Amino acid sequence: MSTLQARIAAVSDERIAGMRRGIEKEGLRVLADGELALTPHPRALGSALTHPSITTDYSESLMELITSPRTTVQACVDELAELHQAALQVLARQNEPEMLWNSSMPSLLPPDETIPLGRYGSSNSGRAKSVYRMGLGHRYGRRMQTIAGIHYNWSLPGVGTDEYFALIRNFRRHSFVLLYLFGASPALAPGFVEGRQHGLEPMGAGKGAMGLPYATSLRMGRLGYQSDAQASLAVSYNGLQGFAASLHEALTQPYPAYEAMGVRSLGGDYNQLGTSLLQIENEFYGTIRAKRTVQSGERPLHALRERGVEYVEVRLMDINPLEPVGIHADTMRVLDVFLLHCLLSDSAPDTPEEIAALKRNQHLAAERGREPGLCLTRGGEQVPLAQWGGQVLDECRVIAERLDRAVGGSDYSRALAQARAALRAPDTTPSARVLAELTRLHDGNYIAFAAARSLIARQMLLASPWSQAQEERYCAMARDSLARQRAIEAADTLTFEEWRTRYMAQEQFAV
Repeated sequence: MSTLQARIAAVSDERIAGMRRGIEKEGLRVLADGELALTPHPRALGSALTHPSITTDYSESLMELITSPRTTVQACVDELAELHQAALQVLARQNEPEMLWNSSMPSLLPPDETIPLGRYGSSNSGRAKSVYRMGLGHRYGRRMQTIAGIHYNWSLPGVGTDEYFALIRNFRRHSFVLLYLFGASPALAPGFVEGRQHGLEPMGAGKGAMGLPYATSLRMGRLGYQSDAQASLAVSYNGLQGFAASLHEALTQPYPAYEAMGVRSLGGDYNQLGTSLLQIENEFYGTIRAKRTVQSGERPLHALRERGVEYVEVRLMDINPLEPVGIHADTMRVLDVFLLHCLLSDSAPDTPEEIAALKRNQHLAAERGREPGLCLTRGGEQVPLAQWGGQVLDECRVIAERLDRAVGGSDYSRALAQARAALRAPDTTPSARVLAELTRLHDGNYIAFAAARSLIARQMLLASPWSQAQEERYCAMARDSLARQRAIEAADTLTFEEWRTRYMAQEQFAV
């Protein structure tokens, strides 16, 4: 019996039953022609500050749907579908009906400065969220912040902080497998890269899409969530102390370009929360995060230092336009197996050299992942992606079989078998299928493709049963969230500047 087999065999049925997964799915609100909706977040959906399940991300136009932590994949998928239904019911009743853009790369965007920032009311915490977003816009441009994705939150009972960091190191080493299998953003609208050096090619006969023939996820490549300013950061994941130390300087030391911008303009308006390289921890772009639920007014890194890692957040998953809710249950099953593999496999400490190699691997897998014979760097040597990925997925078989024995059925083994088959058949991956449909049915027009897929998703979800009880429950959630926002606003006693100074000082004095 291998070490991995012994380790997965030792995980009890009780712990497997306690595995939790949850989804955070972003999606732009758009009009029927694919133009970005510039209307405020619908009041009928409640407060974006306090609603537990329906909120916004960067922009007022970028809705975020958040499931509860669920003990089964099916329960998670069902809740995600219900949240889509609740949102789409409201969007369909707008004066000009809207839909959710079911694709990671954005729709038709207005000029950068007119993309609306998320608004969260007049409380100090609500204003801080908006000022943070203002800072992101100044630093990276608002266009980049309209890219959408799916975050997969995952935990297993009995896992400690050091074990979660070991998982994260292995995840970063092997995440190319997920980009290959589930990347679904191989093309984008030409307007997104207008005025930028991009290296993309026209897709199809028309000029309505730019992409790369073997790309899997442009969202996770150099044109997606990237920052030249952050390129100097080599964050280590060799434990909580080293991780915190890696980020500390970026969170506390003024960064010249942002210091020149200032926290406030001459007119007194806020430009950003602070002048350091990172305003707050969440500004650091990564494929996976160590997470701990924060208390009111608490910094994420402070929460980690005080109480350890609670779960991990996988951040590299594209929205799959071919799925009505952007992700399939079998994708989630592969994620469960993959994360257990990362947790239970030996995990050597990372090094600055490996961190640099992993970034290069990520870009190669994102931009050329389906290219025949593509090689990645492992231990200083070049290894074919297909060979390395095949080894990882082969090792995952014992984990899938163990999960099936614990929960009953064969869903995990079947989902993994499909993933292993896709490694041998690149044309069956979502990125290849997206390119084929875009060029075959839409003459290489990205907006036409994504709008058509978003409309199909909208029609399917609105055609699903929706009871009066569901309607009343979501109306009650909206009312409750608005009441909670009003209570937070009424309870503030500090000026915003006093609140901001205290909030930012948490990391200044951390040890």
